[in-house]
Amino acid sequence: MHVETLGHGSPLVLIHGWAMHGGVFGPLIERLSAHHQLHLVDLPGHGLSREREDFDLGHAAQRIAAQTPPAPWLGWSLGGLIALQGAVAAPAQVRGLICIASSPRFVRGSDWPHAVSGEIFEQFAEELGRDYRGTLERFLSLEALGSEQGREVLKALRACVFERGEPAPDALLQGLDMLARLDLRQALATLPQRSLWIAGRRDRLVPPAAMRAAAALNPRADFLCIEGAGHAGFLSHTAAVADAVLAAAKKMS
Repeated sequence: MHVETLGHGSPLVLIHGWAMHGGVFGPLIERLSAHHQLHLVDLPGHGLSREREDFDLGHAAQRIAAQTPPAPWLGWSLGGLIALQGAVAAPAQVRGLICIASSPRFVRGSDWPHAVSGEIFEQFAEELGRDYRGTLERFLSLEALGSEQGREVLKALRACVFERGEPAPDALLQGLDMLARLDLRQALATLPQRSLWIAGRRDRLVPPAAMRAAAALNPRADFLCIEGAGHAGFLSHTAAVADAVLAAAKKMS
C-alpha cells in the first residue's frame, strides 16, 4: 500500500474516498502540512497502490495501521468507514477520528432515514462494467452536486481522478459493496476516542442529518456543518475544514 509522508508536526493520517487517491486532499494538505506530519494513503487498487489484493474494510484498516504511526485518522466518504473501522479495531493506534462527508451507514433503512437509497450504489456497480469512465464521471458529478462552488469542485475532481492512473475496476466494485452494505453504528456507539463529523449543508450523497445522527451516537463525538459545502467540502471550503481539523486533532493528539 502506498503511503506518502510529508509535513512537520504530530502525525495525522488521511484516507481518501471512492475512486480517488491521497492527492485529492491537495488544498487541505497545503494548510495542514505546516502543523502535522501527514500520512496520505492510497487505498488498494487506487492511485499508486497497484498491488492486486481484495479491497476489504478490515484488511485495509489493518494495513494502514501497520504502515503509519499512532495518530488521529481523517477519512473522507468511503475513507471515513475505513477510519472508523481502524478506530474500533486498533484504539491505541487510532488516537481520534475525523470524518468528512461520511457516515457509519450510507444507505437508507427503516431506522436510518438519513441516507440515500441503496439502489444508487447498485446502479453504479451495474454500470461500471458497461461504461467505466462514464460511471466515474456520474459519481464525480454527484459528489459536486449541490455545492455553491459545484463547477470548481467538479473540475478539481476530474483533474484528480486519473492523475495516478485508473483505479482498478474490482477495487471500485468492492468499494461500492462496502458503501451499500456496511453498518458500523453499533461500533461507533462504543468508540472510546474523540471524533468529529464534518458535514456539508448541501451534500447530496451523505446528508448532514446523517452526520448529526452519527455524532449523537457517541458522547465523545462533535458535529460541524459547513454552509454552502457539498460532498467535497475540503475542496470548496478548505479554510473552514482545515481550521476544524486542526482544532480537533489538537484535542486528539
